[in-house]
Amino acid sequence: MAIIEWWNSLSLAAQIFYCIALPSTLVLLVQTILMFIGLGEDADGDVDVDTDVDADVDADVDVDLDGDIPDGDEGFLATVDAEGFAGLRVFTVRGIIAFLVVFGWVGVVMETAGITLWLTLPVATASGFAIMLLLAFIFKALMKLRSDGNTDNRNAIGTAGRVHLTIPPSRTGEGKVHVMLQGSYVERDAVTDEDIPIPTGSEIVVVRVSGGTTLVVRRK
Repeated sequence: MAIIEWWNSLSLAAQIFYCIALPSTLVLLVQTILMFIGLGEDADGDVDVDTDVDADVDADVDVDLDGDIPDGDEGFLATVDAEGFAGLRVFTVRGIIAFLVVFGWVGVVMETAGITLWLTLPVATASGFAIMLLLAFIFKALMKLRSDGNTDNRNAIGTAGRVHLTIPPSRTGEGKVHVMLQGSYVERDAVTDEDIPIPTGSEIVVVRVSGGTTLVVRRK
């Protein structure tokens, strides 16, 4: 009875915020429990909108003046920078649930504090989007760590790639290359034994691995 009286004492806006916050919090709790016991790792895969915020995309598409694609470039037409926002998945199931949780509870707190609705709504919405972005960055970092842990750079030996950051000569420094490794394009540190630098955009071949992580390359 006390709960009904408390509920009826709330404003309509507060009731709506509670109706958003409570169920979404329960769903997020269940998601988290499933993830920790190993059943929810791929839950986002079914309903991902996969909105890639490609603010820092490197469109490494090399086209000759006559409009032809140079030999060997077919695999690199969609190479993107692994840094920044590239490949950031924002609108996932987990992200949307987190948005609703934060949106609802921020709304409850501000409405209870007597703050006007015209200020509560934008603040609650901005807070929800902020947590969505934060989660997207966290899971992107976790996926990258998991991917790096499952790959063996030695599998790149003999494969062709393209220089992303100029490689200094005679192993005097490291550059970066994009290569095909175990079915996906990855960015790796690279050195060369050649006497002249290998500039950005040059085609290379991986000849060996140094130190377990750095690729030793030569011009193709």
